[in-house]
Amino acid sequence: MKPNHQVGDETQLSFLVSENDLAAFNGERVHPFYSTFSLGRDAEWTCRQFVLNMKEDHEEGIGTFLNIKHASPALLGETVLIKARVVRMEGNSIDCDFWVYVGDRLVAEGQQGQKILLKEKVQRIIDQISK
Repeated sequence: MKPNHQVGDETQLSFLVSENDLAAFNGERVHPFYSTFSLGRDAEWTCRQFVLNMKEDHEEGIGTFLNIKHASPALLGETVLIKARVVRMEGNSIDCDFWVYVGDRLVAEGQQGQKILLKEKVQRIIDQISK
């Protein structure tokens, strides 16, 4: 694991809310808002940028938790900005806080955790649970 980041480091990514990002189950739209699932996926990808900068070729990052608290909806066609900050680094664990905005309006906030593991350990886990 490369020591490329420290507590307090920040990153941000933007995403355009598309039809595929709206809340739907079994092919039926629930409402015309950016779904919790899509928001979580995009928040994890934003936080993962730290892991991508830190992991080495023989390592991989895995998510350990995701918490999301909605504040307001994002609509189809709006651009969301996700800002992430490293709040804890301990051993191979990296925890981030994140905030999701449309313009100045807070859409959601939350926390996300990851661990950097050896790829061979990830494979051992897969092998163990696949039996």
